[in-house]
Amino acid sequence: MSKKTVLVTGASSGLGHAAALMLADNGFRVFAAARNIEGVFANVEGIEPISLDVSCSVSVAAAFERIDQACAEQPLWGLVNNAGICVPSPLELLSAEELRRQLDTNVIGQLLVTQAALPHLRRSGGRIVNVTSGLGSIAVPYLGAYSIAQFAKMAFSDALRRELAHSGVSVSVVQPGAINTPIWGKFSSTGQQVLAQADGETRKIYGPSFSTFLEQSEALASQASTSETDFARTILAVLSSASPDTHYCVGADAAEFVQMARTLSTGDLDALFIAQMPTAQAFAEVAQTSDAP
Repeated sequence: MSKKTVLVTGASSGLGHAAALMLADNGFRVFAAARNIEGVFANVEGIEPISLDVSCSVSVAAAFERIDQACAEQPLWGLVNNAGICVPSPLELLSAEELRRQLDTNVIGQLLVTQAALPHLRRSGGRIVNVTSGLGSIAVPYLGAYSIAQFAKMAFSDALRRELAHSGVSVSVVQPGAINTPIWGKFSSTGQQVLAQADGETRKIYGPSFSTFLEQSEALASQASTSETDFARTILAVLSSASPDTHYCVGADAAEFVQMARTLSTGDLDALFIAQMPTAQAFAEVAQTSDAP
């Protein structure tokens, strides 16, 4: 029997890279896709690198032309929608361009790739795995753009699963918690750029708490006990199970977020974050400065 073929997006580093290696090590034929993938999997057996910018319809079409040719005898069986970015910013400082960049990669890109893959997956009776995060359950301040994208991915997954219920194609969500990956190397620098571009008034309001948030988030990720390997094993489990579940959490923190979203009231959740946000005094001081003659 031929190997089952799986496409993993966002595979140049971090979670996608670990998943591609894990799947190849366990007998899958893997298309490892990313914008800059050249040389990442040089001479790795079972992995075929493929250039793909998920946010670009032309790039998606070109990638699937290659997949169509390579899978002429046996259609693509699995899709792991892993590609994503994280744009940290207070919503008052978030530019429309940065929100579009967040949504184009994490949401629109997922749609484009899924649409291109579905003709294959229907023929093969395959599987879709959509990677979100714990932030698909609770909207975290200063991660508003990312939370919006993750909530959208959860809604996308639920709607898609129901639409495909009689197609033979399963849809599962994997929600990882904090994992120390290269995405965090861009996290603080992106946040600091947001502050640098803010006007003096909003920088005064948000600067102290947002800077602390960036530092603490990066520190927590660096200390995370959940690893890329834990994530990769979960992806393997979804694609190997005789009957995959609809939702998987990777890490205790992700499971805790899901549980909190189900059991805590809106007021309880608000209270968890308010102490970390700008104080009433910070807003009042700026208001007084603005009103001064």
